[in-house]
Amino acid sequence: MKVFSELRARVAKTSPFEVLPRTPWSGQVPTYADAEPAVINTALRRCRRRPSGNWYAFAASDRIGARPVSATVGGVELVAWRTADGSLAVGPAACPHLGADLSTGSVDCGVLICPWHGLRFDGGRTWGWRPLPAHDDGVLAWVRLDRVGGETPTDTPILPKRPDGVQISAVTRLDGTCEPADVIANRLDPWHGAWFHPYSFARLEVLSAPPADDELAEDDDRFLVAVTFHIGRLGVPVIAEFTAPEPRTIVMRIVDGEGAGSVVETHATPLGPGADGHPRTAVIEAVIAHSDRPGFVHALRGAPLITPLMRSAATRLWRDDLAYAERLYRLRAQA
Repeated sequence: MKVFSELRARVAKTSPFEVLPRTPWSGQVPTYADAEPAVINTALRRCRRRPSGNWYAFAASDRIGARPVSATVGGVELVAWRTADGSLAVGPAACPHLGADLSTGSVDCGVLICPWHGLRFDGGRTWGWRPLPAHDDGVLAWVRLDRVGGETPTDTPILPKRPDGVQISAVTRLDGTCEPADVIANRLDPWHGAWFHPYSFARLEVLSAPPADDELAEDDDRFLVAVTFHIGRLGVPVIAEFTAPEPRTIVMRIVDGEGAGSVVETHATPLGPGADGHPRTAVIEAVIAHSDRPGFVHALRGAPLITPLMRSAATRLWRDDLAYAERLYRLRAQA
């Protein structure tokens, strides 16, 4: 028994995993009493008042390479590509000559060539075509649309702090029929995690939540959550905080436990109305994983295998959460 106890203690120090007890879904502690609508709604109002600088995340950075990429943000059709020095270029998708869709063109040595008549774009002004302010943060590509945002513009997006050192990132995108606020409201309700996503979360407890105060200081505006990430019968317990640095972004940061410093950035980007007239929103989620364990550096070698798994897990979560956000929108639209 002593040998077994020593072995178990050693494993606990070297492995982040622990075996989860078999708890029936219905046996969880109900969270409806704590998930007060006033707390969630007030937190949403506070984050919607924060500046965004008119910046919108629209794609994973590594998706924009040798071919032009099409995007729509706030009803504006865009084209994005890499110039000769690898910089991100973004501008209107319509060619100023006769309106061709530039995202169907080709890139030659960093120059975008219109497929209709060969007009060439090097990322600067061309025939009245003007590039839009763009930013590549290494994980996500951003565009600034001042007419859509209507705020005081900033030089760069308002980005949350990301982990230092070795990291692995994966970006997932899903589109839904709702407004960005519905996506943010979903993330401002951490109480639903273990009930709505039992395949991913267990033993979720909201340790602290901000009060329903419209004038709360931003430094105090966070949810602190103890949660265990599910991996089959194994679990990884952590403490995470949820914050909203700008109106269309929610950040979950692990503050204690395995992977401390890792972040999940959820960006809600308005696409414009769909064919039915209802608003469409893209959920663009960046998972940026980090660990202080010495062996984590070797995970980079397995990144081509790991990142698809990260995207798959995020996609499963957001299929459910988009249904949640879309229902919030439908209920509001019917009121």
